[in-house]
Amino acid sequence: MRFVFAILAFVLAALMIAFGIAQRTVFLEPASTSLSATVDDGAPYAVIDGAALGAFPGSQTITVSGSDSVFVAYARTADIQAWIGADEYAAVGLDADTGKLTVTPATGTAVTPAAETEAAPLATDPAGSDLWLEEYTGDRSLTTTISAPEGISVLVASDGTAPAPTDITVAWPTDNATPWAGPLIVGGALIGLLGFVIYLLGLLHFRRSRRPRRNVPRGPRMPRLPRVPRPKTIKASEITGPRRSIGRSMIAVPLVLVSGLVLSGCSPEFWPTAAPEAAATATATPSPSAEDTEAPVADEAPEPAVTVPQLERIVGDIVALTAEADANLDADSLATRFTGPALEQRLANYKVRAADASYAATVALPDSPLTLTLPQQTDAWPRVVMTVLQSADEASVPTMALILKQESPRENYLVEYAVQLEASAKVPSVAPATIGAPLIAPDNKFMSMAPNAVGPAYADILLKGEASPSFPLFEAKGDTARTQLGLEYKEKQLLELEDTGTMEFTNAVGSGEIIALATNDSGSIVAVSVNEITTVTPVAGKATITPKEGPSKALSGIEETTKGIQSTYSEQLLFHVPAANSTDKIVLLGFSQGLINSVELP
Repeated sequence: MRFVFAILAFVLAALMIAFGIAQRTVFLEPASTSLSATVDDGAPYAVIDGAALGAFPGSQTITVSGSDSVFVAYARTADIQAWIGADEYAAVGLDADTGKLTVTPATGTAVTPAAETEAAPLATDPAGSDLWLEEYTGDRSLTTTISAPEGISVLVASDGTAPAPTDITVAWPTDNATPWAGPLIVGGALIGLLGFVIYLLGLLHFRRSRRPRRNVPRGPRMPRLPRVPRPKTIKASEITGPRRSIGRSMIAVPLVLVSGLVLSGCSPEFWPTAAPEAAATATATPSPSAEDTEAPVADEAPEPAVTVPQLERIVGDIVALTAEADANLDADSLATRFTGPALEQRLANYKVRAADASYAATVALPDSPLTLTLPQQTDAWPRVVMTVLQSADEASVPTMALILKQESPRENYLVEYAVQLEASAKVPSVAPATIGAPLIAPDNKFMSMAPNAVGPAYADILLKGEASPSFPLFEAKGDTARTQLGLEYKEKQLLELEDTGTMEFTNAVGSGEIIALATNDSGSIVAVSVNEITTVTPVAGKATITPKEGPSKALSGIEETTKGIQSTYSEQLLFHVPAANSTDKIVLLGFSQGLINSVELP
């Protein structure tokens, strides 16, 4: 009977092991599911819709080929549609009935900026656009894996002029784990080992049953006889000699089998796992991040202009370009990322440094983390975003606030204001970057002072000091611009001027657009620019004025004049303006000043 049980155990073990191995070989499901589409209409762009990307759960591995150069980028669907504008493209979608990808020729809708700008040729190459959350390029073919949540689409192109790549495949990972393979293999090995033990026990019982049995009745006790030498004992193994090899082989085979199968079953795919508490939600890599999805946004509210990771990439590019342009005095390169007063100050500094290498460069943009991000809450253009770059070494690297503006979808963000923050400045509480802030109109009356009046009012304080009507409205404590540019500084300049000339100070509106973003206290952060004009004229036209070495001489290009010199200084100013019903004063958060022009009077 023992042999019967052993045979049954061997058969069961073989079946379990075979079925466990089959689950990882013959019956193993594919590791991924894929859908393919062919773009053959010659359109310069193809857009994989978010519905197609979400056809199956999990990350998406996108493979694109069929052109000499391949470009792939992912971004919010609305931003991709805005970038394409009125151009033709191939829309790659999902047929809900067949579960296959479809390709449909489509034409986009042009985005008209809120403010009319000079007509300029639109960029056709999508590479390098600030709208993309991430972009990839390759030659002839490209494969990349992303994790795109709802609302994200993928743009595919060559160079924006040649037809888009023709072959597109999207693959999703599938769960091909075989949780019973491990238990079946190991369980089969253990049952086989148990069967072998039963077999040994049966064999031992069989041997014992074949030994001779003696049952002699006891008679009268006989006297002991002398001992006779005992014959040599024959071992049982010697009697059953041919079976020795069978036994050892039977032991070796299960041991090798068990050890090999146990080692092969160590992979997690071989074993049951506990079900997760909640399914994880896919998020785009590297953006939007968790920070971008934790705050609720009202359905009717527009999305913020940028995400934090998106802005980090944009600012990183700007910082690197600015450092190189500053070092090489490269005005053309600088103009690709700067505009308005921020561009004016740096271009003037380049011109001065080209004539006088010892002249100090404009304060560099710190290669530091973004400690504040305040994007405009909008789905239109132009778009505005404010950010603060703060280094851990604040003593040697000043904290800078940047105001960036994007005029249209196919234009990149340009730095319009680059302001060094005051050491004591406390930026007011603002909305999370995931929500953004609305743009305040320049003539808004719900502030303690309309944004378009802040610049002229503060310039009047710098010109007149306490005599200015606006003096009580602005906080004087911590305002270093008053000591560096204010009335006392101007009076000192007048005293240093010789009796042969006179000096006059006037103010004018700067080239920067007035930008105001709402704060949580119903106030706003206001960025304005003011031009301060200094005119030096000789007395009665009889004296000769010689510009001092440095910026004025470099910009004017004159050695001396009997007519006079007019110098224009640009001042970038950043304020916190409280609400109209607040008792707080307007606070200067930061400023940057520099000579931008110097000319001889007519």
